[in-house]
Amino acid sequence: MGARSKARKRALDVLYGADVRGQSINEALAAEQARADNDPKRANSWGYAREIVVGITEHGDEIDELIETYAQGWTISRMPAVDRAIVRIGMWEILFNEEIPDGVAISEAVESATVLSTEDSAGFVNGLLARVAQTRV
Repeated sequence: MGARSKARKRALDVLYGADVRGQSINEALAAEQARADNDPKRANSWGYAREIVVGITEHGDEIDELIETYAQGWTISRMPAVDRAIVRIGMWEILFNEEIPDGVAISEAVESATVLSTEDSAGFVNGLLARVAQTRV
């Protein structure tokens, strides 16, 4: 697994963990920062993971509005917590990280959904992120 893939997984862990615990993103970031400070192996992927999570918090309203617009019948609150986190990461990469090609962001999100979520989640994530990516063209 590449460094950015590991970073996406760590960002997903932070977002998902905060969501299910009802914890603030800042608390979750601080806890993960402490883990990274105490474990040099975690340091390699932490920089990009932190960038993702901070970016999502900075642009959260815009990201969530787009999710609601393009999710076709699904509200954010109705989505499984893991799907919310996966889609937010993919959206942030598509909309706010020019270094990541849209196809890579979508592919990584679909892979995460395939491994971590329900049988239907990969298709849902793929369709949602593809629709958003098409609006940017």
